[in-house]
Amino acid sequence: MTGQLARIVLQFGSVVVLARLIAPAEFGLFTMVMAVVGVSEIVRDFGLSNAAIQARELSTAQRDQLFWVNTALGTALAALAVASAPLVALVFGRPELAPLVVGVAATFALNGAQTQHRANLNRELRFTALTVIDVAAPLVGIVVAIVVALAGGGAWALVAQTVAVAAAGLVLVVPVGGWLPGRPRRGVPLGGFYRFGWNLVATQLINYVAKNADNIVIGIRLGPAQLGLYSRAFQLLMNPLQQVRAPFSRVAIPVLSRLQDDRARFDDYLVRAQIVMGYTIVPALAFVGGASVPLVTVLLGAAWLESAPVLTFFAIAGAFSTLAYVAYWAFVTQGLTGPLLRFTLVTAALKIVCVLAGLPWGIVGVAAGYAVEPLLSWPLAIWWLSRSAPTPVARLTAGAGRLGAIAVAAGAAAWGATIALADASAWLQIPAAALSTAVVYLVAAIVPVVRRDLSELVTVVRLVFLSGRGRGRGMATERTSLGREPGHDQEPGHDQEHGAR
Repeated sequence: MTGQLARIVLQFGSVVVLARLIAPAEFGLFTMVMAVVGVSEIVRDFGLSNAAIQARELSTAQRDQLFWVNTALGTALAALAVASAPLVALVFGRPELAPLVVGVAATFALNGAQTQHRANLNRELRFTALTVIDVAAPLVGIVVAIVVALAGGGAWALVAQTVAVAAAGLVLVVPVGGWLPGRPRRGVPLGGFYRFGWNLVATQLINYVAKNADNIVIGIRLGPAQLGLYSRAFQLLMNPLQQVRAPFSRVAIPVLSRLQDDRARFDDYLVRAQIVMGYTIVPALAFVGGASVPLVTVLLGAAWLESAPVLTFFAIAGAFSTLAYVAYWAFVTQGLTGPLLRFTLVTAALKIVCVLAGLPWGIVGVAAGYAVEPLLSWPLAIWWLSRSAPTPVARLTAGAGRLGAIAVAAGAAAWGATIALADASAWLQIPAAALSTAVVYLVAAIVPVVRRDLSELVTVVRLVFLSGRGRGRGMATERTSLGREPGHDQEPGHDQEHGAR
């Protein structure tokens, strides 16, 4: 938990500090690069890290051979990125992108070389070692980025940060991992790993295209300055949100996996999980959505105020995607990978359509489209799930309705507080908005059904914090479950920070 908090602080701090040192247009240029070439991170891994993690048996020869496969893929993709740099510049009509692509290319080779070292640490359940690496490497990257930015490096500070994170990760993981690969050999059986990896890569590529469609269309149609404003709002909220939601999956997936043969308990846990996420994460998103203007002013500076309405729509998107997590957990833990893949295809297409529909209204319209997609996908997910397995549709829908209604009221109250104090300092508007949000939730607690929800929340939180050994077992179980399921929401390890998601 401490490591997770450290990662959130580093990620959030990086966004805030670098926003003061680098202009929006420079961020936009880098985001263009990562939106296109970041797909190489998925191909570079090819699902082989998860294939190695979930394998019941992994021989030394197989582990060594997987290392060489990932290293070769990473090196080949680095060369391909260098060769395609002029094409990327041509697509966006920005000649200055070509050298940035060449600069980023080294990360693919560096990450490829550490893929199986990280997978080996996961197999051995050495989560503390991984946490240390995942905190230390980004810290090195932030320091490098600040130094280059202070020297006037602009977008090159972000390139340097990305390469530094990858290099530091490799330097740290090799000695910590405690093994060096042998020479590549012929005849090592890897067919099962390739089949697993292909299924996983297919789903990840679909998700990647959908998640980066907004960056690509903004970069092409609206230019780097607008893309920089848009991407910083995303990094400010959505990436930390992903880190906050991750522990919920670490608990929920192994527990639901064990309960899948007990329908009543499975449904109860699913409903409880929605309640827990809805009353812990969604209130914060309601506050952010309502207080986006003073938050952007304080955290990013006045130069970024155009991104405030974008941040509001991202908060809305975050709230509905948070509620949709329970449907995803139900798909995964019941082994419904086929329906999940088809659902992913539909929602990916829906996201692209929504983003394109909002494009005529600039980055605010694109952000609105980004928010509409999870609003539509949540009921679609519940319906899709109910076609594949028994689902407590009425209870989940009623719960989401309550959570959504309270969140809308809380967000409106936060916004009203900022409007009422429009002439005051942003430092005063923020606590006023937070207090208004809290008051709405306190008033809502008068309603009996909301009190029951909060009682469920207290019960679950108490159980989680009192069951230390259960959490340890849950993490170990999840290592296997997540490796086995090709639909898990896994983000590329080193590209998420700046552009590609």
